[in-house]
Amino acid sequence: MSSSRKKYTPEYRQEAARLVIESGRPIAHVAKEIGVAEGLLGKWVMLERERQGSADGRSNADIRVENARLGRELAEAKMVN
Repeated sequence: MSSSRKKYTPEYRQEAARLVIESGRPIAHVAKEIGVAEGLLGKWVMLERERQGSADGRSNADIRVENARLGRELAEAKMVN
């Protein structure tokens, strides 16, 4: 059985979030206009605001993913040594 879940590119997510942020329009209106669930668009907006607020342009989620990757890499290096 195949999944009917839509996948959105990071660029699309950022553009949709910027549409809300820059226009000042409610998330509900923009979500309906572009055909995305309100909760999903709200999450994208939150992540984009975090990303815009950080000095290096990375969101907290991006940093958590990178930290997890580095932790795995460190654990592998310790095992090799």
